[in-house]
Amino acid sequence: MSARLPARGARAVKESAELLLADALTSIPWLVHAFSTRKGGASRIEGVPALNLGFTDSDSRDAVRENRRALVAAVWPGHSAAVKKRTEAPVEPMRVIALHQIHSDVVHIVSDAPPEPLHGDAVMTRAPGLLLAVQTADCVPILLADTKHRAVAAVHAGWRGTLARIAAKTIGRMRAELGTRPEDVVAVLGPAIGRCCYEVGPEVALAFSGQFANAAEWFDGPFERLSSGEEPNPLPWLTMMPPGHQPPPERVQLDLRAANRWQLLDAGVKPRNIVASALCTACRTDLLFSYRREGAATGRLMAAIGIKPNAR
Repeated sequence: MSARLPARGARAVKESAELLLADALTSIPWLVHAFSTRKGGASRIEGVPALNLGFTDSDSRDAVRENRRALVAAVWPGHSAAVKKRTEAPVEPMRVIALHQIHSDVVHIVSDAPPEPLHGDAVMTRAPGLLLAVQTADCVPILLADTKHRAVAAVHAGWRGTLARIAAKTIGRMRAELGTRPEDVVAVLGPAIGRCCYEVGPEVALAFSGQFANAAEWFDGPFERLSSGEEPNPLPWLTMMPPGHQPPPERVQLDLRAANRWQLLDAGVKPRNIVASALCTACRTDLLFSYRREGAATGRLMAAIGIKPNAR
């Protein structure tokens, strides 16, 4: 069942980073994680301080770097001390592994920080000290933890990645390369645009219908008609509307989180181990960023997960 990330999981660090945590992951002692919000930060969006974690054209790189430092310090309290006293600190700083996201089904495995951002939409590791991160502003962020083999993964799932089964393929890669059993995986789907606000066109309905036998469960609106591939109105002149005044094309509303939850279940993850936030990015622009609602000038959220540097 979908659940709101617990209110007690929100916290502020030096009034610069307010984060959301999931109890299902907080209870794992060797792991750190967070879903960011827009609250606080060194960026300014429409004159208001904002925790933008993506290198966008509308923000300075220095501000984003400062925001990322605040995120890491909030997620791993030992990070700041380790940075200041690298030779004396009892722990190593965590390093952010952020992808160059391309709305794909490309999954990477890392054991160290790559020299350049990797192109893809999911990343996994068993190495301590790496904070795997994906950026979103409506798409679904998915954090995965293998509780038996101490492996973690971060997944970015927009409609294209969902259509390409990025969540299921990440579970498959973890199984093949890290020895993960799906029944040992805890999965948390973070804030994303909800079915209430995510309108898509006939081409998306048609594509999902061709890939998933149960796709109709994830859509509201005239899904069956739009997914048939037929032109909704092949003779627009019969509407008696003057040229240029035809009604807009029909749309349907897609529940991306439901589609990805189904993929995780189909891959073998147990229902009780899947938690989904109920927060809609488009409804809650007071707390979150939404590309669909605010446009390209908005910021980017970040979902991050990692194994503590001093994990035992």
